[in-house]
Amino acid sequence: MFGGTAPEDAGLTVSVVLEAPGWRRALPRVEALARRAATAALAESGSTGHVTVLLADDRVLKRLNAEHRGQEKPTNVLSFPGYGPEHLGDIALALGVVAREAKAAGKRLAAHFAHLVAHGALHLAGHDHLTAGDARRMERAEARALHRLGLPNPWRGAGA
Repeated sequence: MFGGTAPEDAGLTVSVVLEAPGWRRALPRVEALARRAATAALAESGSTGHVTVLLADDRVLKRLNAEHRGQEKPTNVLSFPGYGPEHLGDIALALGVVAREAKAAGKRLAAHFAHLVAHGALHLAGHDHLTAGDARRMERAEARALHRLGLPNPWRGAGA
């Protein structure tokens, strides 16, 4: 859906499309963090293929959310399943929503951003949180991915 290229890591490629330049001001090495977070989450499931991460603003995520989910509001992260075995899918994040959530929760922006990228990547790997059991499994997978990055468990209190 979003395109781009990135170096391969054990059969996995993660491309980052920087549509909103404010991301780089908020997180100076945002592209590298996005690649690391997606790779850490997808390593959990042994997934291989290509993923694109779109770093956009609230306006873009509002449009995508309306088009694909029928919700006329911006959201923090959206995942779009891939169209073939080599294309795992696409992840899109909204700078304003992500920054506001991190601030409101007392979390570092980098940690919250990495959590949301991992969350989106896990959706592409087949995880979901529709039932309580699925939600617990997904939360544990997110915590393991963030642990691989040296970041705190997002499900253990503020300050993460």
